[in-house]
Amino acid sequence: MLILSRENIEQIYTMKDCLEDVEHVFREHMQGNVTTPVRTAVDHPKYDATSLYMPSYLASDDYVAVKIISIFPQNHKHNIKSLQSVIVLTEAKTGQHVAMMDASLLTVMRTGASSGVATKYLAAEDADSCAVLGCGAQSLGQIQAVMEVRALRHIYLYNRTRAKADEMKQSLLALYPDWHGEITVVENADEAVSLARIVICSTKATEPLFAASSLRPGTHINAIGAFLPHMREVDSATVQTSKVVVDTLEGAEHEAGDLLIPIAEQEWSFAQLHAELGEILIGQKPGRENNAEITLYKSVGVAYLDTAVAKTVYERAKAAGIGTAVSL
Repeated sequence: MLILSRENIEQIYTMKDCLEDVEHVFREHMQGNVTTPVRTAVDHPKYDATSLYMPSYLASDDYVAVKIISIFPQNHKHNIKSLQSVIVLTEAKTGQHVAMMDASLLTVMRTGASSGVATKYLAAEDADSCAVLGCGAQSLGQIQAVMEVRALRHIYLYNRTRAKADEMKQSLLALYPDWHGEITVVENADEAVSLARIVICSTKATEPLFAASSLRPGTHINAIGAFLPHMREVDSATVQTSKVVVDTLEGAEHEAGDLLIPIAEQEWSFAQLHAELGEILIGQKPGRENNAEITLYKSVGVAYLDTAVAKTVYERAKAAGIGTAVSL
């Protein structure tokens, strides 16, 4: 078995690579080449935490993977990362467990890439401004992916604790030293949304982050933070007025509080859903159809994204002689 650290992965895998893998596997899903049971969530109320177990099988690539991800928000008190995860990769031809890799970076990357693919097909072509609501671990991958598919000139950062937004600004300036855009930290979410044509919601909120009235015509929203039925980042009015696209219908029906709460309030229904993202990628449904419509991509995460990226990372690492081989 090959053990791959975050540092190993950073040597051989980029956001551009990840966008390609994610778009490919969404298409494979629509062709019936993917098996993905709904993930199992185990809550740890004692620690206000959650563990997720996410298996999937890619028939066309002959790999199976299981990702185990732990989300422990209180870990900062112990100087431990709040999001930790590993992926175990198995060759489907033989059942051999060929790799175990750190998945914290890959989770951020593939979640970002999912939004990046959605932005590619749903945001206005000339969208050049982005509001980021929540500057935690996931937000950097979101920004990186959007930067790959749209020529941003303005990024507006909002975080409940301003210091994290200031830190994100410095991280972005260091990551993109040759970028000539402007980054502004703003004091409230509605202000950020009112200034942008792409909105990224990346929080663990249980109440809406902004009012629907703050949205400009033609805005695209990536709502990725709320991943349990009681969590939400957008209000019912936003859902009602948006063309809603999800990563998978099955996952959304089980976990997308942004949609399940309006359904419970009888203000929306899945009959109003526009599409799964994969349907747009293969041409079954249209993406953005005009410059005025508001589009909302709601994702809760799906395990076949992890299998797709892990497969590429493993094959590249094996070819490059990177990682540590162990016998169990």
